[in-house]
Amino acid sequence: MINQQGMNRTESQTLRAVDGEQRMTSMEIAELTGKTHFNVMKAIRNMEPAWLKVGQFHFELTSYLDAQGKERPCYSLTKTECLYIATKFNDEARARLVLRWQQLEEDRREALEWERWKARWSQIERPQGQRLLGVSDEEILDEADDIIGDELDELNRDSDDCYTPTDIGAPFGLEGRDLNSFLCDKGVIHWSKGQWRLTPKYLHQGLTEDRSFIYHGRNGHRKTQSRLVWTEKGRDFVLGLIG
Repeated sequence: MINQQGMNRTESQTLRAVDGEQRMTSMEIAELTGKTHFNVMKAIRNMEPAWLKVGQFHFELTSYLDAQGKERPCYSLTKTECLYIATKFNDEARARLVLRWQQLEEDRREALEWERWKARWSQIERPQGQRLLGVSDEEILDEADDIIGDELDELNRDSDDCYTPTDIGAPFGLEGRDLNSFLCDKGVIHWSKGQWRLTPKYLHQGLTEDRSFIYHGRNGHRKTQSRLVWTEKGRDFVLGLIG
């Protein structure tokens, strides 16, 4: 059961990852799509028989406590289940749901990367104001650089052979920003949260990967951000648009 009392908006509406699997409740689906929770629940129930026939399992039914402390039913759905339910929604509602899942996955990827970083750093961490026996500050910084390099190698494994906008645009005399502007005008990408992202129409087609880099914010905290790069299939697609 999900206890809404005393929780903030995100905690009350989005289930945490269970066994590494991120889930979303029918409550958040209702808010994202502008529908009532009653109607979302009805749509899920109506679509469950077909899903059961093909997937051989029911949607997960759970519950939450409303503002009066009464237990109410809700569904807890995986990404695949959510996108199946979204086939009954209009284009705008589907787009909102797809973008919300993208945000959840990026947040979780960054959180997991940060936990891996902390675990590895703890192996060489020293008490505040003290030196590790026989280890200089320079050696510690070198080790930290190696750790960051290893983390980036792991994060960017899928994007190693991908092409940047500059790579694709160079034969045509286009800089990366020019190509991105062109693709934006074509409705292929859009600017979201400080970076270029595919529009919903072109998601899940194997056109792009994320290439991550690490930087430190003004407060000194380490952050990870990603940039869109194009797969072989994505490059051919872009070249087809350029003509």
